[in-house]
Order: sequence, then C-alpha cells, then structure tokens
Amino acid sequence: MAQRTPARTPHDWWRSAVIYQVYVRSFADGDGDGTGDLAGVRARLPYLAELGVDALWFSPWYQSPMKDGGYDVADYRAIDPAFGTLAEAEKVIAEARELGIRTIVDIVPNHVSDQHPWWRAALTGGPERELFHFRAGRGDHGELPPNDWKSEFGGPAWTRLPDGDWYLHLFAPEQPDLNWAHPAVRQEHEDILRFWFERGVAGVRIDSAALLAKDPRLPDFVEGRDPHPYVDRDELHDVYRSWRGVADEYGGVFVGEVWLPDSERFARYLRPDELHTAFNFSFLACPWDARRLRTSIDETLAEHAPVGAPATWVLCNHDVTRTVTRYGRADTGFDFATKVFGTPTDLALGTRRARAAALLSLALPGAVYVYQGEELGLPEADIPRDRIEDPMHFRSGGTDPGRDGCRVPLPWVAEAPYAGFGSREEPWLPQPADWPAYAAGLQAEDPGSMLSLYRQAIRIRRTTPGFGDGALTWLPSADGVLAFARTEGLVCMVNLSETPAELHRDSRLLLSSGPLDDHGRLPQDTAAWLLI
Repeated sequence: MAQRTPARTPHDWWRSAVIYQVYVRSFADGDGDGTGDLAGVRARLPYLAELGVDALWFSPWYQSPMKDGGYDVADYRAIDPAFGTLAEAEKVIAEARELGIRTIVDIVPNHVSDQHPWWRAALTGGPERELFHFRAGRGDHGELPPNDWKSEFGGPAWTRLPDGDWYLHLFAPEQPDLNWAHPAVRQEHEDILRFWFERGVAGVRIDSAALLAKDPRLPDFVEGRDPHPYVDRDELHDVYRSWRGVADEYGGVFVGEVWLPDSERFARYLRPDELHTAFNFSFLACPWDARRLRTSIDETLAEHAPVGAPATWVLCNHDVTRTVTRYGRADTGFDFATKVFGTPTDLALGTRRARAAALLSLALPGAVYVYQGEELGLPEADIPRDRIEDPMHFRSGGTDPGRDGCRVPLPWVAEAPYAGFGSREEPWLPQPADWPAYAAGLQAEDPGSMLSLYRQAIRIRRTTPGFGDGALTWLPSADGVLAFARTEGLVCMVNLSETPAELHRDSRLLLSSGPLDDHGRLPQDTAAWLLI
C-alpha cells in the first residue's frame, strides 16, 4: 500500500482537504460485468493514496433502480447489489482510513425512489401518504397540475396517478419529493446519518440542500417573489441545526450542494451550528477570464469570511461538462441551458487551460474537490443517442445531451480490454475509441502528463507551508494575469493574457502547469507556483 505524508491538521482536516469524487458505477469494475463496484474501488485505493487525496466522496452507492444515476434511493441502509454489499462498503471505509483517506457519503434528502417502501405504502393509501406531497389537480376535472412548478429536468414537476391525485417531484417522476414538514421524515434522516457515522464515515455531502422545504400552500411560482416557494426557505436552517448536533456527536462534517445567487443567504448555511462547508458553484461555472475569475474568488472568500467557514473549489463533477472540454470552447462558462449536441471544442487549448486551472484551484484558500478522471484530463465523451441513460436528456425532448458524457467509465490500462475498466463485459456507457490514450497506467510513466501534474501538485500542497486554509493577498499584475500571495512566501500566478508574464523577482519556481518560454516567462494559459 502507498504511504503518504500525514495531514497537518487532523481535527479540522476538511478546511484544507483535497477530496476526490468517486462515481462508483464508472470508477473501476472489479468483477468484469461492465459496472463499476466497490471491489474495483478497493483494488484502486493504492492509486488514490499515491494521488495524495485526503478524502473520497462517494456519489450514492445505495440500493436504487438507477433512474437517475443512483440519486433515486430505495434503501439508504443497503448498498446496491451492482456495487456490492454493506460489508464491502465497511471494508472500503476501513481500508481507505488505513491509508489516511477519509470517506464522505452522499445523502439525497429531497426525494426518494418510487421503489422506496414509504412510497409503495403511500400508493396503497396508508399513513405514509403524509410523507409526500399529494394534491388534487386544477381544472374542471382535476386534469391540470396543482401548480406551475417545473422539474429540474424539464417539464412539469407533477405527475398524476390513476386515482386522480397528483404528486410532486422536483426531479424525475421516479423521484417523489418528501414532505419535510412531517417529523417522521426528519427523524428518519437523522437515523440515516447516525447509521453511516457509526460505520466510520467522516462526512456527508447533502444533495440539493436548499430544496427540501416547500411552502405548505404550494402556490404558483412568481418571479422575484420572496420567499421562494421551494428554494432556500428559512425553515431549512432548523433542519440543518438539528443535523449538526448529530454530526458533532461523531466528529463528522457536512458539505452542502447549495446553488444560490445571494451571498448573504448562502452564508447562512455555513453558520457555526449548521453546515461546515458548501460547494462553490460560481467558481465552477465561471468562464476562463481573469477579471471574472478574480471576482468569483473575491466574492467566494467574502461570503465565507463572516461565518469563518472555509471555501471549497470545484472545476467539475458528475453533473457538468468536463473541464478540458468546457475550457476548449468559445463559451468557457457552464450553464445547463446552453448544453447542446455538437459544440466545437479545441481539446489542446482546453487541456492547457485545465492544467493551469488545477494549479489555481489547489493554491486557493480552503478545500478542493477533484472529480474522478479530472486528474487524467478526460474530455467530455460523445455518447451515441441510443446509449444515453440520463433522464435530463429525455425530459428535454432529446435536445439536451445530458450528463452521461462526463460519467464514462475510467481508462486504467491502455492495452487491456475496455482500457482496464473491466475485463469481461462492455462498460455500461461506451468508452470513446481514444480512451486508452488517457489510461492512468500510461500517464503514471509520463512526467508531463496530467496525472503527474496532479500528483506533484497535491504532494507539494501537502508538504509546503502556506497552502490550504488561510489568507490570500492579491499582488500587482498585468492585465489578464492573476497573481496572489499566500503565507510563507508562497505565490501563485496564472497568465490568461496573450503576453508572456514575468515571474516575480527573487522567486524560486516550485511547479508550473506547462513549460516557461525561452526567456523564463509564463506563457498564455499557464500557471506557476513560486516561493519568494
């Protein structure tokens, strides 16, 4: 097993951690059936230790019919049979911990699967019906939805049942929303938290954390009306204060998926008695533009400062276009509404920018999330239309390519069947023909590869004072150049301009995302770490 330098701050490790997102279905296939599993994860733990990450965040690994990639949970206390067993999950948690790697699990509190026992009982007219949102329809015969809310996946957020009633689902129809005004819903989720904390997990990521509470009147949506009928309602904070009490019993931490434009409202979730951290989506969606990146960084740090919470930095995840593809396009930002088939991409340009962005994010104050395959420089894959599984594609009427392109199974060994993902069956999503060229085994032997850059950067980040949580000071720089100092003489420079940038005087180069020019200057779309 690989060994690593111990983390500097074991008690608040999460303030400076590098956290790796594992999408189990596409990570590694241990039994060769075409689906990633926990046996595959266990076999690749040495790889993750060598990468140097502090924790693994597992996208939902629970029993699920997989109508939305596992975010439709049928049983929170069982592992999906395609992935393994609860005993195997406990082994993953324990074996990772032996390597100094903590585990974060994903909780999906807004909704459950339509295969969940509560929902099945609700459909029979049992008392479980109160755990969901059922309403009569509008119109002369109840033929219209109860209100005008739209699903996050497109189309109405209501589906009519044969008995005439409608039920609410902010996502797919197979994901009925829970009624968080009911005490049994709150109690069940606190019990689920305890179940996983008692099995050794160090933290919990909360999916769609701002959507749980609904206005009990279920009114139509009116643009600009405050408060929103189902986003960021004040009663949510009582839920998370209660959850924080559970986490504190076990020394666990939370990271919330909170998409909010209002920085003051966002910061409320990070008060000392609520969530520890929340994902930073403004940085993830920000275009490759020096001014806008600096604004995003400043606003993020300002949001977190009043409540003393560390920022988190994310370049991509299982829901968004992969970084090297996004940065190689004319529009380098991210917006679900702009995703279309056939968008031109310059992968060489995108890769150069993604390498620079990696050093930028790893140098900023706080924690960093790395989505599996990001360290390999994987591009977004074009999935044949007849192989797409994502409900976002189907709910859009086939116009949105969906999210499967960033979920393609990883390449491990170039010369092995299916690039080493598994040995027997074709993977559940098809791998592009050039996938073997990105294999981890090949990249490990190439000092100029994306994997080598990530390994080196994370090692330097772990062993060099000044990285992680703490202060940031902007330095004078030319237009299009980001330059900031951390503590201990550490400086990060990123050149987004067309003009080569002079490095800071009296500095020693620790690492750069690409070669300097013949005059020792930083070229366009290149980042460098310096020690003054």
